[in-house]
Amino acid sequence: MVRRRSGLSTAQTDRAAGVLLASAAGDALGVPYEFAQPPGVGELAEMKGGGLGSFAPGEWSDDTSMAIAIAEVAATGADLRTDDALDAIAASFLRWYGDGPADIGIQTSAVLGATRRRLDREGGRPAAVMLQESTVYAATHAHAAGNGALMRTAPVALAHLDHRAKLAQAARLVARLTHADPLAGDACVLWCEAIRIAVLDGRIDVRAGMDLLPADRRDRWASWLDEAETGPAVRFTPNGYTITALQAALAAITATPDVDCHHLQDALHAAVRIGDDTDTVAAIAGGLLGARWGASAVPWRWRRAVHGWPGRDGRDLVSLATLTVRDGRPDRKGWPVVDDVPYDERAARLAVPHPYDPGVLLGTHRSRGHGADAIVSLCRVGRRQACFDGATEVVESRLQDSEDPADNADLTFILRDAADAVRGLRAEGKTVLLHCVAAHQRTPSVAIAYAVVLGYDLDRARRDVAAVLKSARGWGTVWDAADLRLAP
Repeated sequence: MVRRRSGLSTAQTDRAAGVLLASAAGDALGVPYEFAQPPGVGELAEMKGGGLGSFAPGEWSDDTSMAIAIAEVAATGADLRTDDALDAIAASFLRWYGDGPADIGIQTSAVLGATRRRLDREGGRPAAVMLQESTVYAATHAHAAGNGALMRTAPVALAHLDHRAKLAQAARLVARLTHADPLAGDACVLWCEAIRIAVLDGRIDVRAGMDLLPADRRDRWASWLDEAETGPAVRFTPNGYTITALQAALAAITATPDVDCHHLQDALHAAVRIGDDTDTVAAIAGGLLGARWGASAVPWRWRRAVHGWPGRDGRDLVSLATLTVRDGRPDRKGWPVVDDVPYDERAARLAVPHPYDPGVLLGTHRSRGHGADAIVSLCRVGRRQACFDGATEVVESRLQDSEDPADNADLTFILRDAADAVRGLRAEGKTVLLHCVAAHQRTPSVAIAYAVVLGYDLDRARRDVAAVLKSARGWGTVWDAADLRLAP
């Protein structure tokens, strides 16, 4: 069964893409500190790897791996409430379990292990057997409402943005595969509805799903949410319980000033500082923060670093999320599925050196023979876009060539982040091709922002970039925003 829904706006699509990406970033930030000493007040978490599974820097843990198992099914356009979809999710959980994950929760391990043994012995539908084993575990263990369902629930929200009641059903069904305790299902319903609201409306409201809970548990949840919103966040530890994990994630979000999109980064650092199950709390928080602020608010160093089972990276997360909210269908150019997004716009083939840094080349979708070994793309690209021309390092920026402010809600941040990506890659000794489709607006604007970051005068930079890049339009919202001198 395939869902059908009306198209999302550019901003809503960006927020949807941010759900998996920011959750994975939170996970990778939290990995080094899981059940260890967290960063202190004022310290920033680092994606330095290690943790319980000797992870590589930027590698995510079970939180994101299990979310991907769900997202891969959701990205086909499936209704996650159906038996076929639940079987596919359960089978993917078992595939991950069979690969020997370095970090796995006790409850999840017990349920998946029992399911695997029964299926090998008796056969049957994976989801049905898994639910039976999950139910037995919940009935025989006093603490069966662990955070293992909540940590992976974010992609369920993307699969059912169009219908909150169906979303609540799907959230419970997917949660019950390993965590049959009703409180675990409640937590997933609340968090998924909050993500749905954030993607569609650009606001955070964790209470929006209270009416979707059984009436006899609403007062208790209201009290638990009150506690989280009044903090302090450090009180919610240990946080292996689904309620304290949700409280910790919510406390980190609500206690962090949300003046602009830096709220995403600041709140994820706050989530890790709480301590205990740091990767899970930050992954939970990241799902909602990404829904609020979008993929464009995730800094390039995090986008570049995150990776993990099953051989996925940050770009894959954006692709899975985008396909999910588009019912499994790419856009009219085939993005994000095609290896080379086909552009037919007229554009110069020759890439020209930046006026202040000859190691930065300014180009278009037609640029070839440039010799760059790193790319900063400001438009939709595939894995093997022709203009990469042998370069293996690619950073993608979600900068829109648009005069509608809503299409680049965090325009100053996006420009600064793209310019910082150029600077960071240059600091690594790489020659960088900075490009968009035709170098009318985005490429010259980021080239100017890069000049400003390097300390050059804005007006001079505008003149000099326009002098070398003849295609530069020289006006527009993005061009004007390249003045980063007074930006936060």
